[in-house]
Amino acid sequence: MQSLRELYRVGAGPSSSHTMGPERAARAFLQRHPDVTSCRVTLYGSLGATGRGHLTDVALERAFAPRPLEIVWMPEVVLPFHPNGMDFETADGTARWRVFSVGGGELREEGAPAPPAVYPVSSMAEILAWCERQGEPVWRLAENHEGAALWDYLAQVWEVMREAIRRGLEAEGALPGGLRLRRKAREMHLKARSAGPTRTTGLLSAYALAVMEENGAAGEVVTAPTCGACGAVPSVLKYLQETTESSDREILHALATAGLVGNLVKRNASISGAEVGCQGEVGTACAMAAAAAAQLLGGTPRQVEYAAEMGMEHHLGLTCDPVLGLVQIPCIERNAFAATRAVSAAEYAILGDGTHRVSFDEVVQTMKQTGLALPSAYRETAQGGLASVVRAASHPM
Repeated sequence: MQSLRELYRVGAGPSSSHTMGPERAARAFLQRHPDVTSCRVTLYGSLGATGRGHLTDVALERAFAPRPLEIVWMPEVVLPFHPNGMDFETADGTARWRVFSVGGGELREEGAPAPPAVYPVSSMAEILAWCERQGEPVWRLAENHEGAALWDYLAQVWEVMREAIRRGLEAEGALPGGLRLRRKAREMHLKARSAGPTRTTGLLSAYALAVMEENGAAGEVVTAPTCGACGAVPSVLKYLQETTESSDREILHALATAGLVGNLVKRNASISGAEVGCQGEVGTACAMAAAAAAQLLGGTPRQVEYAAEMGMEHHLGLTCDPVLGLVQIPCIERNAFAATRAVSAAEYAILGDGTHRVSFDEVVQTMKQTGLALPSAYRETAQGGLASVVRAASHPM
């Protein structure tokens, strides 16, 4: 598995694979060819289908400015390695680079060797065996293999997450894009503070909406594991810090545990909605948040694993069907529901002893198989599901 620094990336939304990834690729191409005066970028598959709604063109133009840029949209061509393929070419045709945005802002060339592993384990079973053998919590594995400097990085991650919540709770008005979707986080938070029996749902939802609304407005967020699923983990951590009086150190330990869960999914399946649907994004985020919550609530490593398993299992089959290609409907509300489900999974897990029949590793493999079997219309192309039913005509500009 890779470093947690590769999972938790700080950047501007609304999409890690469609915004962060292409911009990183453009800057890498320019580093390789610093004398280029103009360029053509061809976007294939999901990038071609939903790139405009995800601000792919804006990100590319920002990276190439002030150089002229031609963007060719080819949603009908899906390259075999990954649906998010890009070709960068100099205008005179002297240089060409094909690269793929494989999820979470990571770039990969077809046939290139896998990034070097930081961790010697590649399954939850191996992590649990290590915990039992060493008598250590899950988060200690991250410290052992990434060093004490990891905590400084995760402290920065937590600060960006908290700042996104703060900004989101203060902002009002409509989000950019053709849906003119009204921000709800501030209103929900005001109601939730004195809501009685609905306080937990209200606060968790308000925090998740705050982050996702900032993401939808191209604000600064942390991929957890992606931009489209960046609301669940910070929502759960903020809520539990308030209600359990967890220290910042305990929050960072929970972030490490959540990151290990996300990395397992990234290595053994996918966190790319274009590859496996939203189960790979929001499902993974729920599993990460559930694992973090179980740890903060005093769960053992096996209870942490059980919580993560439930977080993923109950998102199996979730499609990626963004209306108008925007990371707004259904993405924003899905993060709120993932946050509440994560806390429920953690509470359920710690009520028992962690014994259960379906393992986290098994449910991850199931998610991968399910995702690859989904028709392309349900994998971030905006051609099926809600995206095909809820038309722009019902949401005038």
